[in-house]
Amino acid sequence: MPGQRSISEAEKLAEAKLGGIPVRREQMAVVANIYRAASAVRQHLENSVLRGADLTWTAFVVLWVVWVWGESETRHVAEEAGISKGTLTGVSRTLESRGLLRRIDHPTDGRLVLLALTKEGEDFMRRVFPAFNDEEAFVTGRLSDEECRTLAEGLRRVVLQVEEDGEERRRSLLGGEEPAPRRSGRRAKS
Repeated sequence: MPGQRSISEAEKLAEAKLGGIPVRREQMAVVANIYRAASAVRQHLENSVLRGADLTWTAFVVLWVVWVWGESETRHVAEEAGISKGTLTGVSRTLESRGLLRRIDHPTDGRLVLLALTKEGEDFMRRVFPAFNDEEAFVTGRLSDEECRTLAEGLRRVVLQVEEDGEERRRSLLGGEEPAPRRSGRRAKS
């Protein structure tokens, strides 16, 4: 893409910037490449498959989670999709208006809402997912099946490290304090 630096250029610039700063370069490269790969793959899938299906990445992930897990509480869908409950509310309303998703009152707790795919949503995922998977095969095309398995297992271990030990690590780094609330990025006006 015009104006976008290649991964090789970015690595050279980072190395030059860091100079003598003591860092764990291999680990830095892994995390940087996880981020770059995730961004590149997401952009490719949005532009090649999802836009034609009139879906955002987030909407597809929500449909995928409910398709795989079945009827689920909204808080679990938001957690699995890696989005806030507020974001899920907007996405689920859009998917509901398209007839792909339905909201169901929880049978025993009126404060909770369940999400489930409609028949149209099930049919939609059966149509869209094969094209999505074809592009998953495309973006991993330079890897053998064995390399795909090895990479998938390595990334799974990264996720497990954070899931199983991340909370304890955060508490240690923060001296037992809770993390500061997330900011929108906007600064308060003075």
